[in-house]
Amino acid sequence: MNRRIIIAGTGSSSGKSTVALGLMGAFRKQGLTVQGFKCGPDYIDPSYHTAITGRSSRNLDSWMLTPAVLREIYARGSRDADISIIEGVMGMFDGKSARSDEGSTAEVGALLGAPVLLVVDVSGMGRSAAAVVKGFQAMAGEGVRIAGVIANRTGSQGHGLLIRQAVEQKCGIPVVGCLMRNSGISIPERHLGLIPSLERGDLAPLFQSLAAHVAAGVDLEAVWRLAEAPELEAGSSLFPDTACTAASKPDKLRIAVARDAAFHFYYPENLELLEHYGAELIFFSPLAGELLPKHTNGLYFGGGFPEEYAGTLAQHRDTARSIRSAVEDGLPVIAECGGFMYLCRSLTQTDGSVHEMAGVFPGKTVMQTQLAAMGYREAAGAAGNPLLPEGQTARGHEFHYSVYVPEDGGQAAFPHAYTVTGRKGAAPEGFLYKNTVAGYTHLHFASNPIMVERWLAFCRSRREE
Repeated sequence: MNRRIIIAGTGSSSGKSTVALGLMGAFRKQGLTVQGFKCGPDYIDPSYHTAITGRSSRNLDSWMLTPAVLREIYARGSRDADISIIEGVMGMFDGKSARSDEGSTAEVGALLGAPVLLVVDVSGMGRSAAAVVKGFQAMAGEGVRIAGVIANRTGSQGHGLLIRQAVEQKCGIPVVGCLMRNSGISIPERHLGLIPSLERGDLAPLFQSLAAHVAAGVDLEAVWRLAEAPELEAGSSLFPDTACTAASKPDKLRIAVARDAAFHFYYPENLELLEHYGAELIFFSPLAGELLPKHTNGLYFGGGFPEEYAGTLAQHRDTARSIRSAVEDGLPVIAECGGFMYLCRSLTQTDGSVHEMAGVFPGKTVMQTQLAAMGYREAAGAAGNPLLPEGQTARGHEFHYSVYVPEDGGQAAFPHAYTVTGRKGAAPEGFLYKNTVAGYTHLHFASNPIMVERWLAFCRSRREE
């Protein structure tokens, strides 16, 4: 028997992050091994999960990944864990489309056969809470089981009792917790300074408060019982034992990976697939002024928050030169979002200040106060793309506040890297320059693992040349 439970919400800001983190902390305080997961493409919430559980959290995205791959990622991540707590995304049925559960928390629940705890913000609500829960039960499709409810932001013990009586009478499922309003507990903005705060342990008091808050208002024994679920059958579709794996290549490729507080957005499976197919990952910090490691055969430059550290990044001119020189020499490079921003000529902050970046692409990125792009993307490769060639597709997402502004004809200077399709249709995205593939789209390598094998083969051929 495997224990797993999904923490779903009636909508964003319903309190599912508070409940998920609080349960992780409370169960870990009992001496249990807890594994965190996040539905959807989010990078930030898994960072919280990792910090509070001590285990790397993973994304479970039913649009970017096939059902078999999603189950395998769950099986790999939950191995040796006593309980897995899966935080949902937005509202329980919110996903890629308004006409289906595709990409939603509900679909992940069905694929994993995982019971769902529905978090309902009951502030300003009484018996009507039962109508909300009843509606979610009616909407749930085959294989989706709402096993219990947590009433969040109750005003008093009497208010919580009223909610419990109404929901249990009309919906036939237990209310396993009533969490009082607590203005002293608030999860900080999941943007500014998150990663360094986590690494320093600054959020440890918050995690302790969340665990105590949830332990006081939730029946942990009831959650433990509800989390019982059958073992999953998962194949090995993502990490096949083939002649191309690392074990068969003792002479590994050295792939540099930018990783620090400014650049840290990587799906664990992206890095694991690189290692599986023969890469030795060499991490370095552009933010600390570290040069591109010597004798590397490729560079993976992920996203993050370069805008928050633009002044410091701009000071490290030797770092910028080492990366720009490698690009000019033909080093194979994948640069996503923040990595792409760093490769541009400059970065302009919302206050108008301009900071010099690496200068590979003749254009600047300009920060805006509103989102520039957000959503799923299906990327079709362009001719000459060594990662995703013409005729091949992969899935990912965009989420950024900056826009690229060409300078000196930069828009036409390079061919685009992909054609991406989202809710607004298809559009060219990113750039190809020498052996660099750069753009705003974050690709999940597990959506098309062969591109990892292909890119490493390209890196190997370049090394041999």
